Amino acid sequence: QVQLVESGGGLVQPGGSLRLSCAASGSSFSVVAMAWYRQAPGKQREWVATVTRDGRTGYRDSVKDRFTISRDGSKNTVYLQMDSLKSEDTAVYYCNTATLSANWGQGTQVTVSS
Repeated sequence: QVQLVESGGGLVQPGGSLRLSCAASGSSFSVVAMAWYRQAPGKQREWVATVTRDGRTGYRDSVKDRFTISRDGSKNTVYLQMDSLKSEDTAVYYCNTATLSANWGQGTQVTVSS
């Protein structure tokens, strides 16, 4: 089973950028699609973006053209580059497989505020 550790969150002003990382362990990492999710205060966790094992990507409409998901198989790591951040992007960000087959990690807090 894949184990996950997210990092890279922080406080950023609107319009700023952050790069999140998700370090995965487990032999199945290279063959599964990976995804980022987020949970804002008082809201349900929602899907943000997916990257397949061959690099195809998909995004929720609200982050298209602002966020970029990628993966590095040599490092067993998935990234989320977030640009032009908005206050509504404030949330705890988590990674998981696209089928939610891994245990959730602790997440990383992203706060967008002036």
